[in-house]
Amino acid sequence: MIRSVVLAKLKGGYDAAELAQIQQGLRNLNCPGTVAYSMGSDAGLREGNWDLVIVADFTDADAYRGYDADDEHNALRARLAPMIEQIARAQMELPA
Repeated sequence: MIRSVVLAKLKGGYDAAELAQIQQGLRNLNCPGTVAYSMGSDAGLREGNWDLVIVADFTDADAYRGYDADDEHNALRARLAPMIEQIARAQMELPA
């Protein structure tokens, strides 16, 4: 299984309604091999945290690659990009 983690720092003055629509669109994606998908805004429990997090589990690397190349996913990502100041991504293999 592959876990993908994305953290984003958002620029000031972004459109909160647009961000909410993008988040809902990402949650509604139905890419083959997606086991679990969650995303949301930071809970504000520590100073200096990133603003947005996405955690997704996929059956294997091919399923992750399919998600990464999905047209709808990339359209949503393109809408989100202007709001992002900084982004960090990592994928890891989970033990069986």
